[in-house]
Amino acid sequence: MTVVTNSEAETEALGAALADRLRGGGVVALTGELGTGKTAFIRGLAGGLGIDARVTSPTFTIVNEYPGEPPLFHFDMYRLSSAGELIDIGWDDYLARGGVIAAEWSDVAPELIPEGAARVSIVSLGGDSRRVTVDVPEAEL
Repeated sequence: MTVVTNSEAETEALGAALADRLRGGGVVALTGELGTGKTAFIRGLAGGLGIDARVTSPTFTIVNEYPGEPPLFHFDMYRLSSAGELIDIGWDDYLARGGVIAAEWSDVAPELIPEGAARVSIVSLGGDSRRVTVDVPEAEL
């Protein structure tokens, strides 16, 4: 599915809409350039999961954890240079915890993104407009 959003609120709403499909856990792999709205999408996802927390990009901490049912683990792989670094910070442990993982810059370690992950690509169209492509494998969610 591809949607054009024209505001941050519309991008968040799209993230919230995906949340219902992830109540039992799962991975959302996001790609897009700096400033395209990946964190806004995840903020909407968190709200849709019922998480009432200030969602910010974990660029320097690599991962933020937000408690909920299920919990949300928000990764930002921008500063990582390899899949090995992601393994070193406990990627497999997070996968085993059964929460929802939202991974910005997932193209840094595509080999670690599980088969069946939802994939979100966000492209700026200029101004506040974004083209958001969401691919959710039906059999996995």
